[in-house]
Amino acid sequence: MHVVILGSAAGGGLPQWNCRCPICALARAEPARVRPRTQSSIAVSPDGTDWLLVNASPDIRQQLSETPALHPRAGLRHSPIRAVLLTNGDVDHVAGLLTLRESQPYALHATRGILDSINANRVFDVMAEGVVTREAVTLAAPFEPLPGLSVTLFPVPGKVPLWLEDAQLEIGAETDSTVGAMIEAGGRRLAYIPGCARVTDALRARIAGVDALLFDGTVLYDDDMIRAGVGTKTGWRMGHVPMRGEGGSVAGFQNLAIGRKIFVHINNTNPVLIEDSPERGRIEADGWSVAHDGLALSL
Repeated sequence: MHVVILGSAAGGGLPQWNCRCPICALARAEPARVRPRTQSSIAVSPDGTDWLLVNASPDIRQQLSETPALHPRAGLRHSPIRAVLLTNGDVDHVAGLLTLRESQPYALHATRGILDSINANRVFDVMAEGVVTREAVTLAAPFEPLPGLSVTLFPVPGKVPLWLEDAQLEIGAETDSTVGAMIEAGGRRLAYIPGCARVTDALRARIAGVDALLFDGTVLYDDDMIRAGVGTKTGWRMGHVPMRGEGGSVAGFQNLAIGRKIFVHINNTNPVLIEDSPERGRIEADGWSVAHDGLALSL
């Protein structure tokens, strides 16, 4: 199984277009210390020829341009992307669908709840009916978006997208609005969970033994954005479990048999983005890697 991390940042990317926080400033001034990153997305293939795009970042055009394996290869119009899968309806995971509108056939897979939010917004009608098929996926039921590639979606604690929040907002519920994906090919297993509000016993049991885990690394501590002076929301309020602190993911996944543990969907205020920071060193000492754009895995 071939995996490419197309985008490793959370919403806004790094540096964020309007941000002068210390980490965004370093990304502009010293990119060797803080690598610029685009917004969250990966591509997966069982054979290196046909690809599944998991989440469609607003930065998808740049990501595809910088990934030769995803360039057109035949005729006047072509894409090796045969299918797209969504793990939630967040803007940083669905806005790129508007770029993938150039009469290119593919299948769009998502839970009924995520698809309903897409279908209710007429701007997504640019994905022409008859060109892009929309396929509802049942939780816990394996399906094959590509021959030789099996995917099983499962609920994780989360929340509805920001643009769908209302007075009845519930954070931490396990519904079909925020899901993880267990992706399998050739006897190897990849767990992709870019958004998760809490590490539960059920989640630990589900991912034990995977060959690689790509997990929500939005914040180091729950109050990262408050500490940085750029926001008032905690990680929990945004639907993201912190790496450190009470209930953090580093401790939550400790002692599980997992081949590789990699943080993705990393917010621009997270100090682990600084290559030579003590925070990065401690995360790596605990057995985790911090994803960067273009990181490729062969499982």
